[in-house]
Amino acid sequence: MTNGGSLRRRNMFEEYTNGNLPNLKEMVAKNYSEIDPASEPEVKGVGILTSGGDAPGMNATIRAVVRAGTKAGFKMMGVTRGYHGLWKGEVKELGHRDVSETLQRGGTFLMTARSKSFETPAGVLQGAKMCKVFGIDCLVVVGGDGSFKGARDLARIGIPVIGIPGTIDNDVACTQYTIGYDTAMNTAMEAIDKLRDTASSHERCSVIEVMGRHAGYIALNVGIATGAEIILLPEVPWDMKDVIKTILDCRNKGKRHYIVIVAEGAGDATEIAKQIEEATEIESRPTILGHLQRGGSPSLRDRTMASLMGVRAIECIKDKRLNRLVVYRNGEITDVDIEEGLSMKKSISMDELERSKLLT
Repeated sequence: MTNGGSLRRRNMFEEYTNGNLPNLKEMVAKNYSEIDPASEPEVKGVGILTSGGDAPGMNATIRAVVRAGTKAGFKMMGVTRGYHGLWKGEVKELGHRDVSETLQRGGTFLMTARSKSFETPAGVLQGAKMCKVFGIDCLVVVGGDGSFKGARDLARIGIPVIGIPGTIDNDVACTQYTIGYDTAMNTAMEAIDKLRDTASSHERCSVIEVMGRHAGYIALNVGIATGAEIILLPEVPWDMKDVIKTILDCRNKGKRHYIVIVAEGAGDATEIAKQIEEATEIESRPTILGHLQRGGSPSLRDRTMASLMGVRAIECIKDKRLNRLVVYRNGEITDVDIEEGLSMKKSISMDELERSKLLT
C-alpha cells in the first residue's frame, strides 16, 4: 500500500485528473504521529462540515470548533450540505457571532446530505480540489463511520482531516460515546413512557421500533430504562416463538400490558405486533418512533461532549496532529489515527442484554 504521508507531498491530489484517478483502496493516510511537526506547513484555513444523519449536538460541535479555531488564529469556514456541498463548493466563512445561539439547537445549521458522488474517486478528487480553492488546509468532519471513511479518502490524497463522532447510534468503533446518543435515548425513553400509560389503560402490547439499523445500543439501553419485557437487537438472532412465550409468561404472572422494543435492523414492528396479536389475542399496536429521535434540543451530556470534542479537534490542528479522530475513552476525550480508528471493531454487551432479562 502507498503511504500518502511519507512518499507524497500534501497536495498530492494535484497529480490526479479525471482520466487518472487515485486508487484509494491501495493508499494509506499520512500518520502525523510519525512525523516531526516542524516539517509540516502551517495550517491557516480550517473547514467544518456535518455529514450523514443529523444528531443533536452537531450545532454545539460546530460552535466549539469555530470559536476555538477563531481564538487560535485560524480562518474558519463552514461547508453546507456535507460532502455534497464540498463537492459543489458551498463554502462560507464563519466567525464568532455566526455560531451564537446555536448551542441549544437540534439538527445542524450547516445542514447535511448523503452524497453518492463522494463515494467515487472522482468525487473525492473534486472535494480535494475545492479545499484548495477555498484555502481549507484541514477539514473537520462531524459524523459517523461513513462520514469518517469519506474523510479518510480525502486524507489519503493529501487533505488533512479531523473527525468528530456525531451519530445517535453510538456505533463508531473507536469511541465509547458519540454526540447525539444521549439525547436520542432520552427522547425515545420519554415517548415510550407515554406509550406505556396508554398501553396499561387498554391492556395492550406496544411494539416500539427505535433507530438502529446495524447497532442495537439505543434499543438495549432504552429497553432497560423503560422496563421492556422484550428487547430485539440486530446483533442477536431471535425467534418469534420466544417472543410470544415471554408475553404469555408475563400474562400468566398477572401482567396486563407489555412493551416490546425492537431496533429497526432487528425486525418490522408492524409485522411483530400482528403476529403477537394473532398468537395471544392480546391487542397489539406498533409504533415507529423514526426521525423523532434525531430531533430536539441536545441534552447536557451532548452539549458538553460536543463542546469539549470540538476544542480537542482544534488542539489537534494547532499541534499539527492531523488525520485524527477525536474519541471518548475510559472517561477522557483523546484522539487516534484515522486509519487505526476505522480498523477497530465494537460489539454490544451480551452481558447487559442477559441482565435486562432478569428485570422483566
